[in-house]
Amino acid sequence: MATIIHNGNQVHSSGKLPELGTKAPDFRLTTAELRDVSLKDYAGKVKILNIVVSLDTGVCATSAVKFNREIKKLEGAVVLTVSRDTPFAMGRFCKAEGVDVVVPLSELRGRDFGKAYGVELIDGALAGFLSRAIVVVDAGDKVVYTQQVPEIGIEPDYERALAAVRQAKSA
Repeated sequence: MATIIHNGNQVHSSGKLPELGTKAPDFRLTTAELRDVSLKDYAGKVKILNIVVSLDTGVCATSAVKFNREIKKLEGAVVLTVSRDTPFAMGRFCKAEGVDVVVPLSELRGRDFGKAYGVELIDGALAGFLSRAIVVVDAGDKVVYTQQVPEIGIEPDYERALAAVRQAKSA
């Protein structure tokens, strides 16, 4: 379990992020077009799992926009922004903000992702949402970088995540 700060209060996640060097847990998430996808749908690509509370919040929105801009410079990599937002809301956000490369994914049809990745918030005002975290998964589905952002209101470390992608691509 991770301890995270939200509005000055401690909240807790359901577990810990996957260990470095382990196989990333599989998932079933839903696209803005209501199609279910899993880890195998992104086989052969380096993946940034940009896990957010909600794209309706400023910091989460900023992370999707920043990753959308940066991932265009890294061929063979993809950013999957995961939340418990509805696919419709995620699709509207992406269209309104010009987010055209990041793939928005929702836990619409199951709640296994949050548990498998240890990011489901279990107490506090945001209980039931996902914490802000980054997991980078190489082309062979091995976890090569993680960051549990320690405070809901701060942005992830983009440079370290992108450096992990570049390193995974060159390996």
